[in-house]
Amino acid sequence: MAHIIVVGNEKGGAGKSTVSMHVATALARLDKKVSVLDLDLRQRTLGRYVENRDEFLQKSGLDLPTFRLHALPEIDPAKLTPGENVYDHRLSAAISGLEGDADFILIDCPGSHTRLSQVAHSLADTLITPLNDSFIDFDLLARTDESGEKILGPSVYSEMVWNARQLRAQAGLKPIDWVVIRNRIGTQRMVNKEKMERAVKMLSNRIGFRVAPGFSERVIFRELFPRGLTLLDLKDIGVRQLNISNIAARQELRDMMKALKLPGVEIKF
Repeated sequence: MAHIIVVGNEKGGAGKSTVSMHVATALARLDKKVSVLDLDLRQRTLGRYVENRDEFLQKSGLDLPTFRLHALPEIDPAKLTPGENVYDHRLSAAISGLEGDADFILIDCPGSHTRLSQVAHSLADTLITPLNDSFIDFDLLARTDESGEKILGPSVYSEMVWNARQLRAQAGLKPIDWVVIRNRIGTQRMVNKEKMERAVKMLSNRIGFRVAPGFSERVIFRELFPRGLTLLDLKDIGVRQLNISNIAARQELRDMMKALKLPGVEIKF
């Protein structure tokens, strides 16, 4: 059975597709069979990322470790019984068709609440939620008082994850390993950064997720997208000496992959 990784966050701009691309590529470089689904059927940021990679590799003649991007199969609505949702069937058909030939299935969700995203969360063995280091983004997980020190209650996204956990428990499946990744953390010591750290830690104990380090804000990610490349590909395309920022970003990826604790994965890069 393939291990299903869902990258989800109902707020745009949190770095979901960047995290998805790097996790999938890291697993491919560790000789894992990885299949990927992009559930953002409109923007398709991850899909475009992968297409850029395929085009670059074809033009350059390079053979880099990669993975397979799959489209959701079409389902004839006429074959559904009353009350059945076509998106439920499209996603379940995709998963059943992939899990026999993959070690990992990675699902990148849109930055909004959709039926597909809701169903995907209930399928997650590992749920990765990238979160910008800001109380604006923290509001995705929980409501706080004006000081940012007291948790007033969970957000609708946290409640959706809780419902997904309940569905898995009812089906006799193992619990979701929920990992919140703090992205774009500033390097300087700031009051907001310290408040965020305390708030995330407090909430993790309250609603049950693990906290992992993510990526700092770096120009390199925007530069890599048009070619579909990741930090792990730089040396293979002829970059002989990485600059300090690239080395730091690569270490951030290594720390993130180790923190995810994916089954059967030993970090070797």
